[in-house]
Amino acid sequence: MKCWLALGLLTFAVSAQTTRAPALSDYAGTYSYGAGQTIEIVWSDELFAVLDGAKYRLTPAGPDVVTNPGGQKIPFRRDAGGKVTGFEEAGEFHARLSAAVTKQSIALAHPRAPGRGSPADYRYRQPADARDGIAVGNISESALGVGTANTIVRAILEGTYKDVHSILLYQHGRLVLEEYFYGYSAARQHQLRSATKSVVSALAGLAIDRGALSGADQPVLPAMNYSGYANSDRRKSAITLGNLLSMSSGLDCNDHSSTSAGRETLIYDSPDWVKTTLDLPMIESPGRRGYYCSGGVAVVGRMIENAVHMKLPDFAQANLFGPLGIPRRNWFWNYDLTSANKEFSQIHLRPRDMLKLGILYANKGVWQGRQVLGSSWIQASLSEQSRVDDTSYGYFWWRPWINVPMPDGQQRVDMIAAQGNGGQKIYILPQYDFIAVFTGGDYNSDGAPPNRIMSRIILPALIAARKSVN
Repeated sequence: MKCWLALGLLTFAVSAQTTRAPALSDYAGTYSYGAGQTIEIVWSDELFAVLDGAKYRLTPAGPDVVTNPGGQKIPFRRDAGGKVTGFEEAGEFHARLSAAVTKQSIALAHPRAPGRGSPADYRYRQPADARDGIAVGNISESALGVGTANTIVRAILEGTYKDVHSILLYQHGRLVLEEYFYGYSAARQHQLRSATKSVVSALAGLAIDRGALSGADQPVLPAMNYSGYANSDRRKSAITLGNLLSMSSGLDCNDHSSTSAGRETLIYDSPDWVKTTLDLPMIESPGRRGYYCSGGVAVVGRMIENAVHMKLPDFAQANLFGPLGIPRRNWFWNYDLTSANKEFSQIHLRPRDMLKLGILYANKGVWQGRQVLGSSWIQASLSEQSRVDDTSYGYFWWRPWINVPMPDGQQRVDMIAAQGNGGQKIYILPQYDFIAVFTGGDYNSDGAPPNRIMSRIILPALIAARKSVN
């Protein structure tokens, strides 16, 4: 069940066996969810579901009915005694296994555990030196200042910016703020969702550095092991690695279109994501226009695997994570490009390791004096290669911008970003020698807490500090 993409895919059948006003706590528990998977429903000041570690708020909508973030009604079934026994989805019953839920899921209810003091009690503290290659410093010595750190963290604790799981700020070569919320910690991995694409981009560059791939202009189809493809079109043979990396393959693959034959919800239900993507019809010449296409990421990953004769996670550890001092036990990546994959091939990294990736790109591929990734690949990846959703796009890296309100008028700030659903962010701002890392649980929402923190607090402070120097 691929519902971490959108809990809105859940459709429950109702059995209205009771007319009493139910207590929301009645629904709390762990439920079966097919193929050995489970989903938890938690009640702690608010009701929410947790699937694959992701939290989705549920809103009361009547007796034994709640509404999920997608607007669908979710009713529950009870037995003759009034006890919740499960729910139905598409005619299939999912039993309530127990009334228990995990501590990790309960922790998603609050930024900090109750009883740990009010938000106003927070006082900035310098990040600990983990001896992991990341230098630390005091934010008072950066352009931000202690007041900025206190403002950010207190606002998260107060709930102004909901479901921010971590924030790390790095300037002038030092980590100056590191805070975790909702039960997360420095040692805990976090799902990256589509920020995983930027990791795949790095691996493509490493395969080119090692001569396994010839470059961004290399044609894709000859690098595959399929005998043929559906929807024959001479333009299909012209698709290059660079076209896929820039989301401009020309295939009918657009996750943001409900009519696209290659939208991710259809690709993920197929037995072979790579073949299904390459079987799609062409709607443009390669390189002409960008469409957000997650299926193309699977093709790039398989192209790398075929070239280096290694599984992508193994290649990543040997050539990217290992050189960055990230041990294999500190990350998880289930790279099975089939419908059996419940994790959609997303990587789970610790926030500090996300920061290492940002530092590597900010330093033109150099980590602690060693050239890990070619500088020319870094430059190409972070330069505009196409436009996707009217935003400048590189090679699986975004090039967004934010209008920042300042006393003398709005100021545009351009950024480089790896981005994933829920608030997974690596922001690189070379003009301020600054990197910000966020993880979060604001899944399938129009809200973007990290963007608001950047535009309302961090960027005004950076801009003001620069103006005071000039």
